This record gives sequence, C-alpha cells and structure tokens, in this order.
Amino acid sequence: MRLVPRRSRTWILVLLLLLVLAGALSYLLWRQSVPDVRVTAAPRRFVGQKTPLTFLIEAARGNVARAEVRVVQGDQPVVVVKREEPLGPRAEIAVTLEPAAVGLREGEATIEVWARDDFWRPLPARQRAAASYPVTIDLTPPTLDVVASTRYLAPGGAALVVVRAGDAARAETRVGALAFPTFPLGAPGTRVGFFALPYDYASGTPITVTAEDEAGNSTSRGISAEVLPRRFRRERIEIKDAFLQAKIPELLPQHPASRPLLDAFLVINREQRRQAEAEKRRLAVKTAERPLWEGPFLQPRNTKVFSNFAETRTYVYAGRDVDTQVHFGYDLASTRQAPVPAANSGTVVFTGPLTIYGNTIILDHGLGLMTLYGHLSTIAVNVGDHVAKGQEIGRTGTTGLAIGDHLHYEVLVHGVSVTPLEWWDAKWIRDRISEPLAAAGLSPIGSADSRDRAPRPAAVPAPRPGPRRTR
Repeated sequence: MRLVPRRSRTWILVLLLLLVLAGALSYLLWRQSVPDVRVTAAPRRFVGQKTPLTFLIEAARGNVARAEVRVVQGDQPVVVVKREEPLGPRAEIAVTLEPAAVGLREGEATIEVWARDDFWRPLPARQRAAASYPVTIDLTPPTLDVVASTRYLAPGGAALVVVRAGDAARAETRVGALAFPTFPLGAPGTRVGFFALPYDYASGTPITVTAEDEAGNSTSRGISAEVLPRRFRRERIEIKDAFLQAKIPELLPQHPASRPLLDAFLVINREQRRQAEAEKRRLAVKTAERPLWEGPFLQPRNTKVFSNFAETRTYVYAGRDVDTQVHFGYDLASTRQAPVPAANSGTVVFTGPLTIYGNTIILDHGLGLMTLYGHLSTIAVNVGDHVAKGQEIGRTGTTGLAIGDHLHYEVLVHGVSVTPLEWWDAKWIRDRISEPLAAAGLSPIGSADSRDRAPRPAAVPAPRPGPRRTR
C-alpha cells in the first residue's frame, strides 16, 4: 500500500479549505445579491380629498416583514399606514388617503413605500424607500353649473342635460344607481349628455349631475324636472309545446332531450334575456362622442305595432303561471322578410345572434343613443359600417324567441331601453332636445325642417293574441 506524501496531503487539505471558503463566499454573495422587496402600484397622479391607494409588495425570498406608506411634502414625512407583523411573501397594502386629516396641503408631494423582507443577508440593506411616486395634492372640487335640461320627463323616456364643468375630467348624470356620461360639445368646459328614466322609475328617485376632477374630487347638482306619469300594459301569453319544440334547438341546443321543455324555456327567457341586457350596456361604451343623427327617427313604412314598450308579460304553460318578464321596444310587422331601414344615420357596432333577439343589428347614433333591430332573417351590414338614414340594413324574420315574422325595434340610451315613440316624433325632439341646446347657446342636433319629416307612427292597437307576440 502506497502512502500519499506528506506534502501532497498538505496541498489537498489546502485545496479543500479553499473550496470550502469559495463555496461559503459564493453562498454569502448569493444571499447578499437577492433583490429587496418589489412594489407594484399605479397611484393617481393627483390626490384629492379622499383617494384610495393600493400597493402590492412582493418578497423575492422569504416574507414581507414590514411595510410603511409615507407622504413627503417639503421635508416632513407623514406616515399614513404602518404594518410590522409578518405579511407573507405577497402583501397588499390598501389605504384611503385624506390629506387634510393628516395635515397635508395642496401642492406637490411624494408617496413613498418603505418595506423589508425577513431574508437574511450578510450586510444590512441601505435605508431607503422601496418605491416613490410624485403626486399633486388637489383639494378643490370642480365647478359645476347645470345650464339647461329637458324639463318634462316620464318613466321609460329620454332627456338631455347641458352642463359647464371647466375643470372637471368627467361628468355624468345619475338616476338612482344608473349613470349616464356626458361629452364635450361646443365651448371648452361645456358638456352634453342624454340620460334615461327606466320604465320602473320610482317617484322621488334623485336625478343629479356629478362632475369629478382628476384627483377624484366631485361636485353634484340636482336637475330640475317634472316627472309625468306613464303607465305600461300588462298581458298574459300562453306558451305551447309546438313553440318550444321550434325554438329550443335554435336558442339552447345543448338542452338534453330527456329534460322538460319548460326548463329550457325558463333558461332562455331568464338567463339569456339577462345576457342580452348586459351586452347592450357593454356596447354602450362604444358610442361616438358626437351626434351622428339628424331629424326624427324612421319607423319602417307600412308597419303596425303589435307589441308595446315595457309590457309586463306573464307566461302561462299548461294552465299555470311560469314566468314574468318585461318586453322592451316595439314589435313591428308588415310582410314576410320586409326591408329594415336604418332609423337614422349612424355606425354599426354589433351584428349577429343576440340570445332572445336572434339575428340583431345595433347602430350607434352618437352621445350614447343607439337603436336595435332584432329577429332578422338577413343582415346586410358589418360592424364599423357607416349607414345613412333609411338605408336597408337587413330583412325581418323569425330568429330568436319569435315565430311570426316581424322586427323587434328598440331605442337605447347608454344601454337603457326607452320608448321609440319619442324619437319618431319631430315635435318631441324639438321640444325636449333642441330647445335645451338652444337655451345653452348650442346648435340644435336632431332638428328637422319641413323637408325632413318621419312617417307618423302607426296607431298602437289593443293587444291581440298570436304567435308573432310570443317574445
């Protein structure tokens, strides 16, 4: 057995020691190189009287051990929230900053987030903010003046308001929980907007305009108007198996054949109806910020109204009441596959199947005003097309929750259905839309002279039974 020379053993020991030292040094350098906590936030550039702030703090290793949010103005830091308990690898810090309550004044400031983790490093980290954000503190609410508005309103009807809010970033009309935006029009600071009273508007529900600046400060003013009473029809509709057998494969093809037809009908009549309402509201944000229409809206020629706006319908199956829903818009019938004209000029924002409405077109006329055309057999336009008033956009049909060939027609104000009768009436447009604009010194929109008259709407007959009224 050969022995390793003593000198060689010494070199081996030295080499092993160097390797251990190198490993230890590498380990220490790695621990020192692990990044500090990372802060993610998107605070407003402006801070108002009461501004919510949220910061996400993440530790690269270990846990967030401490977090603090400060506002520095001049040389004076103000701590607005402090957390010193273990917060886990990710911590969300939320605070509502009220500058006046903590002694801050209007002007420039910096929001700083101080945080550390519990990951051990050989050398202590430098004391510095993990993130800082320059802001401007603004505690002055925007000015707001209601210049003109539609004086007489009714449930299920539309109206217009003109406001001056020169230093506001946005302004909206609120009817209870519903919000209707306004848009810049005319002189700087002047904003115009349509709003609607829903068909079920409760007397006494406040109607206000609220202006908000970039800092979130807001000012509200009430709208002076007289709300006139309006009643809507009620009716009972009998649902038969023949109707269900014809429509369920189209609207709910996944329904098992072994399940009752009534179950499928209730899914369609309830859930799909709600989906359609949500889609109308979603599409409302695509409106142009200027009027695209002029003159009264057209009712298709030679059509009769077979179902009215905001009818409350009770559905009867096998002798018992099974559902109650509200029918928005008008059902207009003339001949099979009759041409459907654009009620006014505008831009196509939707085409295709829309649950209970079947093949549908929705046109945007600007400032939140839209029209919907449902149950179509064919569609002759595409999303993005600009259409002229009276241009054929499709043909009537029986798609969706309808059997008799007809057009389902709606007028929408920011996704809320209103009665089409108002928009077919040149006098109503002149009195309710053009006059408030003129009172505010703005050029009328939607006015019409004697050469631009819409056909008078057909008389609304008493309710009559029939398949075309099923939806």
